[in-house]
Amino acid sequence: MNLPTSRMPPPQPWWREPMLWLVVGGPALVVVASLATAVIAWRGADPVVTDPRVAAGADTALQPALKARNHAASPR
Repeated sequence: MNLPTSRMPPPQPWWREPMLWLVVGGPALVVVASLATAVIAWRGADPVVTDPRVAAGADTALQPALKARNHAASPR
């Protein structure tokens, strides 16, 4: 008794399936992009202000910037 032969191609290894890379590639790309963003944010973080005079705005070097900011935010 002869069994009919199948015309299906032989199965491929898992890493050769294109649908796998569509399903896994998107989330993997998002994880890599978020890690890159975290590294950029960590390296470019502003220093913490510990001087109470600067934090309160009493420093005269910051006064022009504060006045310009307040002027830009005020209604006409």
